[in-house]
Amino acid sequence: MRATMLVSVLVASAICVPAFGQSSPPTAPASPGAMVTTAPTGAGPQWRASKLVGVDVYNDRNEKLGDIDEVLLDASGRVSGIVIGVGGFLGIGERNIAVPLDKLKFVNEPRRSTTTTTTRPTTTGTGDRPATTTTTTAPRTADKKWSPDHVVFSGATKDSLKSMPEFKYN
Repeated sequence: MRATMLVSVLVASAICVPAFGQSSPPTAPASPGAMVTTAPTGAGPQWRASKLVGVDVYNDRNEKLGDIDEVLLDASGRVSGIVIGVGGFLGIGERNIAVPLDKLKFVNEPRRSTTTTTTRPTTTGTGDRPATTTTTTAPRTADKKWSPDHVVFSGATKDSLKSMPEFKYN
């Protein structure tokens, strides 16, 4: 009888022990300071704030207005504005303005540059040379993965930016 009971206990433990080994321990909830190892998924591309600094800003007419100097965050970590350096030449005479994020459109595609040649008479007198328009688009390089190609500030002109209040770091 003892032998039968001992064999039964050994068989039952041989069956149950692997089953206990397969269950995973409960996961602890992530603490607020826990490090995220994968990037969150979203509808659009993800950009690094450090790579946004220096991105060129254009208006609707493809005129360069300046470039991004700083990304401003509020206390919750959300972007509250973008500081754009406008005016000046090679950093001399440049002034900073703060623009709300909703006024800017971040564009991933390369900016198109257009070269137009006007019609002029030929020297032989056989007629006018045809006007030519060339549109070129530079390919987007792999190092631009973490930043947009450029930013469009709709409705802005160089004169309207001069009338905006200057942003000063306090």
